[in-house]
Amino acid sequence: MIAEPENKATFYQYRLLKKKAIARSVIFSYLCLPVIMLLFNLLAFSWTGLFFFILAGPITLWIHYVIARTILLLVRTSYARRWRWNLKMPWFGYIPDQHFSYRMFVRVHLNMSWIGLCIITVCLIWSPLSFTLSLIFWHLWLLVPRLYVVFVLSRERKDGLIKLNEQDVSYYLQ
Repeated sequence: MIAEPENKATFYQYRLLKKKAIARSVIFSYLCLPVIMLLFNLLAFSWTGLFFFILAGPITLWIHYVIARTILLLVRTSYARRWRWNLKMPWFGYIPDQHFSYRMFVRVHLNMSWIGLCIITVCLIWSPLSFTLSLIFWHLWLLVPRLYVVFVLSRERKDGLIKLNEQDVSYYLQ
């Protein structure tokens, strides 16, 4: 392998502006919410509530994926390569896996919020009430940590980069 000359090397210098830690107790409490909603569905709608609750989770993830992927591909194809599926809490779903533009993060998630609610509203017409409530719950449950990031960083400069780690959110300037 041929070594690259020193003048062709790429150096990234990020300055950490803010780091917001997420406590384990908050994550644990957040994980208890689906159990509470499942019990509510069972009490209010019997066994059909269980079926619709389980069905609504993957459908909501798919809706989020389609919306985010579409926005990322329409804006710029290089952004789409930076997003991956994550199965760790609190960042469950399709999220950026490396440093990512704060503006684009806000754009994707705010659009995901209102487009997702519009899709769920259309489903309200033809779907049973327990399924629609489950879709709304999963939609909000998946978006709350991401919208929390938007809220926490709303007073920072808009040209920064965010990095979502397992236990914190970091905000950098280049």
